[in-house]
Amino acid sequence: MKPVWFKNAIIYQILIDRFSGADTSINKPDFLGGNIKGITERLDYLLELGVNTIWLSPFCKTNKYHGYHILDYKTVDKHFGSIDDLEILIEKAHENSLRIITDIVPNHCSVEHPFFIEAKYNRNSKYYNWFYFKNWPNDYLCFLNVKELAKLNLNNPDTRDYIIEIAKYWLSLGIDGYRIDHVIGPSHKFWKRFYNEIKASYPNCVLFGEAWGAGISSAYFETINIRNKFFHKIFGISQESLQKEYYGEMDGILDFRLNEIIIEAVRKGKGFTSDNEFRYKIKKHFSKYPEDYYLITFLDNHDMNRFLMYCNGDYDLLLETLEFLLSTNKPVVIYYGTETGMFNKMQVRSDLHHSDLYVREPFDWCNINYKLYNEVKALINK
Repeated sequence: MKPVWFKNAIIYQILIDRFSGADTSINKPDFLGGNIKGITERLDYLLELGVNTIWLSPFCKTNKYHGYHILDYKTVDKHFGSIDDLEILIEKAHENSLRIITDIVPNHCSVEHPFFIEAKYNRNSKYYNWFYFKNWPNDYLCFLNVKELAKLNLNNPDTRDYIIEIAKYWLSLGIDGYRIDHVIGPSHKFWKRFYNEIKASYPNCVLFGEAWGAGISSAYFETINIRNKFFHKIFGISQESLQKEYYGEMDGILDFRLNEIIIEAVRKGKGFTSDNEFRYKIKKHFSKYPEDYYLITFLDNHDMNRFLMYCNGDYDLLLETLEFLLSTNKPVVIYYGTETGMFNKMQVRSDLHHSDLYVREPFDWCNINYKLYNEVKALINK
């Protein structure tokens, strides 16, 4: 069952550690103090903006400020607050007709997760088969080439059932759905099982994936489970076909291909959204997908350059593009700070460690560009 409420969702993406409560005087790859309680305190700001859905970064116990290195899937990390704080946020959001979705990270966990530690030091442990050891104990599959993230074996029934149970647990507390991290990692067989079991219990929740092929060379193909690997090895991963793979296994997919088309076109400057060639490309792109498959549109996120960088800081160009996204009648994601003009002057680069910090700055509540905020608000509420 497709959640009808999600069709016109205006989603505000929040990196918990950087949004509210963070130390704004520094920006380093460590916890800066942003927390769930701080988000609850800023609900009026989000409601005024006109968003109707909040997307939270992972809040489970972790050893990294961004939350994607999971240490315990069933515990709220103390840096972010408590389970009570989460339940209060959900309650207050729902009282104001705001939905709450969150990241779920099923493909991998931190190598400091107790399950992996046990598997690494005891080959007879039941957790040994929860991972992919090529040559035990130090050679194992991971998230691409990131050795601190061990890949979970979701084709193992116990591992599969555990992750599905975790997903159901957070939904039972009132979470309205998931943005699923790195969906290209687990198998299609797993996703069919996951989708059917979750929907049987929570038919109105939304499940959408991140299927991003950029920068993934054939050297990493043993860590992912995409179709037509031979074709992709020869010609490179087709983002268009990659996104289509998950129809029937997800309610929708983050539209990275649309993002590519927009970034390519924005270099032409203001007025590009009215260009006939651009309009044709967009129409052709959308025509390749079933109407009941949500394409989630966005300008940027926590892993890529902020869109304003491509606009060279031109707010009018940002507003024109956002107006176009809002006109597509599809879910739209606004990354925290876009509405106040936050953007990076230095590029995010895969070969530069921690360059993603350029797009993960703490939100500066003392210096909000309310002129831009009000213009974004006017577009959303148009």
